[in-house]
Amino acid sequence: MDREAAHGRREWRGWREAAQEALYGPEGFYRRPEGPAGHFRTSVHASPLYAAAVARLLARVDAALGRPAELTFVDMAAGRGELAAGVLAALPGALAARTRVHAVELAGRPAGLDPRIAWSAEPPAGVTGLLFANEWLDNVPVDVAETDTAGVRRRVLVRRDGTERLGEPVTGAEADWLERWWPSPPEPAPHTGTGDTGPQAGTGPAGTGLRAEIGLPRDLAWASAAGSLARGLAVAVDYAHTREARPPFGTLTGFREGRQTRPVPDGRHDLTAHVALDACAGPGALLLSQREALGALGVTGARPPLALATTDPAAYVRSLASAGEAAELTARGGLGDFGWLLQPVGLADVPLAG
Repeated sequence: MDREAAHGRREWRGWREAAQEALYGPEGFYRRPEGPAGHFRTSVHASPLYAAAVARLLARVDAALGRPAELTFVDMAAGRGELAAGVLAALPGALAARTRVHAVELAGRPAGLDPRIAWSAEPPAGVTGLLFANEWLDNVPVDVAETDTAGVRRRVLVRRDGTERLGEPVTGAEADWLERWWPSPPEPAPHTGTGDTGPQAGTGPAGTGLRAEIGLPRDLAWASAAGSLARGLAVAVDYAHTREARPPFGTLTGFREGRQTRPVPDGRHDLTAHVALDACAGPGALLLSQREALGALGVTGARPPLALATTDPAAYVRSLASAGEAAELTARGGLGDFGWLLQPVGLADVPLAG
């Protein structure tokens, strides 16, 4: 093979390989010093109410486990440790003393992080407690399939500048996954190239525009993460969809400096695609919206009684601000629509109710 042909083979790659390097390679997006918070805002950054709710969930897991001598909280894809630190700060003193907190992140440990928080690239194995993955699975890279004009699902290949073309047909375990979890729509639907699934959705290189993200790597990643628990609860929180409502044109998109962009695997953009959480779910799992889950953990957007403004104006202002933050976390059409996958491990059921 001559040099030009070899270069061409390296230049065109599936989205999974390209995104893996762009996000997690030596110069990848998640290695950048500003961290994810420099580019987008998650529930963790929206309000300390979120960490407090996760701390309450940890306390309920602790009770379901019989209050073991050592309880573990694992923060998957910890960013700069914001959630890990927030949960630790929100725990009652006696429970905090029994809790070991592990932040799992490929980037290096940030300066000034609470020394009680362990930092590693992989979750600890065989622990008892709560593993919490906030917006992790959407950044586990996956390949993209697009249906060609003959009705064959082909892998989408991409260059570093975001240019795409269709590659080989999808076969084997990936084809089986698509057949089970993201079957083709019965008839191709017209698409205008606009909508809320990303700037590049529906602009396929040489096909019908019907797309699917092949979620098998996420199923395996989630099974591995949940399997690191000996007993407890594993929770994944993410942009999500279910088999009955898969987006026909896919969801792959990019983010940079707070703005949604077309997906470009150059290391300067976040690359994300919504998660088929129902495919990830194991036996006994519970799927809820964030609005439902946080409601069960005591987070609502209810305004404080107006009478409080007269009897204690300062408390009223604080309560009003808290209600506003809670409303953002549970809003329809926003953060409240995130999916929560709650997977018990060695427990009879999900310890969500208080």
